[in-house]
Amino acid sequence: MLYFFIYLVIMNLLTILMFKIDKYKAEKNKWRIKESTLHFLSFMGGSLGAIFAEKKFHHKNAKKSFYLVTYLSVLVDVIVLVAIIYFVYFR
Repeated sequence: MLYFFIYLVIMNLLTILMFKIDKYKAEKNKWRIKESTLHFLSFMGGSLGAIFAEKKFHHKNAKKSFYLVTYLSVLVDVIVLVAIIYFVYFR
């Protein structure tokens, strides 16, 4: 379980970093990070980092579809976390 916690911390920090880089690139009119990459990071455990980054950097706030997919990734991450806890401790 410790390794899973470390994984989640790393994924959330990586997600925050990628959102920050994408925000910087957006401000400088440079080549951007694909939305699918940001969503992938969210669904791979970085959903809380994505929400934090959206709020902190005011990034992707206007795109409601992006916002909704991010919150869907939170739901998926919570379901996966509950399933892992159930199978590790209650089975």
